[in-house]
Amino acid sequence: MSIQRTYTFKDGKQLHLGGKTLIMGILNITPDSFSDGGQWDTVDAAAAHMHEMVADGADLIDVGAESTRPGSTPMTADEEQERLMPFLQRLLSECPVPISVDTYHPETARVAAGMGVHILNDICGLQYTGTPDGAMARVAAETGLPIIVMHNPPKEGDVSGRGLDAAGEDILEDMKDFFRKSIAIADVAGVKREQIILDPGIGFGKDTPANLLVQKRLRELLEIDGTEYPLLFAASRKRFIGDVLGLPKDQRDEATGAAGVIAILNGACMLRVHDVRTQARMAALTDAILETRD
Repeated sequence: MSIQRTYTFKDGKQLHLGGKTLIMGILNITPDSFSDGGQWDTVDAAAAHMHEMVADGADLIDVGAESTRPGSTPMTADEEQERLMPFLQRLLSECPVPISVDTYHPETARVAAGMGVHILNDICGLQYTGTPDGAMARVAAETGLPIIVMHNPPKEGDVSGRGLDAAGEDILEDMKDFFRKSIAIADVAGVKREQIILDPGIGFGKDTPANLLVQKRLRELLEIDGTEYPLLFAASRKRFIGDVLGLPKDQRDEATGAAGVIAILNGACMLRVHDVRTQARMAALTDAILETRD
């Protein structure tokens, strides 16, 4: 992708988008996440896994306190903060790379930003119906932090989305319309375009054919109405892989890597993954091939 962007944070850490493909390591501190629920739900275990992912090549760590798997029970902002904050305090004191917080609650995002979190990751794309309009965007504007805006068409009381299939209306145009609304919300709140990173929301509100089609046509999301945006791609161990290959979630890392390579070829600049070592190596080789001159 042609876009180049460097974020410099108050603690001196930096994140450069548009060079090497960045690897975002997933740190779920939930007891019930679809892939690794309960593995890192103590502070000591989470800190150890964070250090392991950084050693394996993670450029940033994404911390989430609420499971968004299908059928999960949404948490209140107070419940989320009660679980999240002890972990963040330890992680922020030890982590050598930037940390993002995976939340759609603006109250949680504000508290996390005050503690020193570097990036906000909103799976509801600034459009969660359970909070006042534009609330998360205002947190991003006030803090100046980068914010990941994920495609996830809102459904009242549900963060899993309303569902898209590969038939009928053009899925990519539907997604662009969603992002246009998110960007408009961000504009009203005073969020700078340079803060926004887009995420196509693989696995959220889309059936398997739709997920595959979005990945095939991912490059169409690099530009919205003449403005380029960096893309985060997050397909790690997701259900569509199991549907295609008939594999359980603990056997989907090779296929996750294949999806990641295709995403890089289509312009994604960041991969959100569970298996950092494998995905970092695959991304590094893909980058080297793409950078090789004849």
